[in-house]
Amino acid sequence: MSIETQPRSVSQTQQWEQCGHRFYLQRIERVPTLKASWSHHGTAFHAAVEAYELSQRTMSADEAVDLFSDRYSTLVNTDLEQEPDTDKWLAAGLPGGDDIERRYRLGQEQVRSYVEWAEAHPTKTWKAPGEDKPAVELYFHVNFGGVNVRGFIDQVIEEPDGTLRARDWKTGTTKSRFQLETYSVALRKAYGVEVNRADWYLAKSGGLSRPLKMDSVTEEQVAARFVAMDEGVKAGNFPAKPGFQCRFCDVSHACFLSQS
Repeated sequence: MSIETQPRSVSQTQQWEQCGHRFYLQRIERVPTLKASWSHHGTAFHAAVEAYELSQRTMSADEAVDLFSDRYSTLVNTDLEQEPDTDKWLAAGLPGGDDIERRYRLGQEQVRSYVEWAEAHPTKTWKAPGEDKPAVELYFHVNFGGVNVRGFIDQVIEEPDGTLRARDWKTGTTKSRFQLETYSVALRKAYGVEVNRADWYLAKSGGLSRPLKMDSVTEEQVAARFVAMDEGVKAGNFPAKPGFQCRFCDVSHACFLSQS
């Protein structure tokens, strides 16, 4: 399936908005990306929390931490086979090798903190009609303004009043309101449910963000960004937007701006 015809996602749309040239290099030219331990940190944290939530919170903290450790180590070791020189890895303020070790320890602490937080904050995870498991990593595929959009919602919470709340688990600092808006509207569209709030679990602080109001967010508002992105990609519009984010770009080595 070509990039012109495949379903869109929040990550695709935000990447195209932030820098169309990065989108082009990564998703059309398929330039090999630079390695970064922060991506494995997030993936392994999600895997551990997902398993914990799907166990209906019966998994122990030690078991969740072990799952994180195994997943993180596997992902990092796979990338080390492809690029053993950690000085060529992207890292946030540390040499690549030091960042790999730091995130291993940090991720373990964050998973343990999540379990401790969850034990102190009972939560009812919603179960979507026709699904045999709670709405954790819930897949959706809906149409917004003529554009097919798909993705996974980390968790859908059932509120005491019967309404739903979309939740995203974050290990980093970047939070996307558009992501939560998309999840909320997608739930309404796919299931006919009422979604009035959404939030993030912030691994850095070990707790929830303030809830964001979603009751006034419309399908038309969300669709507009997907439509603009879809039309831009189909028109071959991939403008470069250099800035602070370039230092975290995993295809910067292939960018004409970094070579000029």
